[in-house]
Amino acid sequence: MAKVCEICGKKPTTGNNVSHAHNKTRKVWYPNLQKVKALNNGTVRSVKVCTRCIRSGAVTKAV
Repeated sequence: MAKVCEICGKKPTTGNNVSHAHNKTRKVWYPNLQKVKALNNGTVRSVKVCTRCIRSGAVTKAV
């Protein structure tokens, strides 16, 4: 399963870990995804959503 938010499309970003000696190694930062039961076109569906979308109200949680 892809580590992508189903609402905003946020996905992993890459870059370098840089030590004090300036050694560089590759690193991946993953978005904080949560599985949430949400309403989608009137039906309840389990979706992977980032926490920013949950906080902003972009997702309607099923009760």
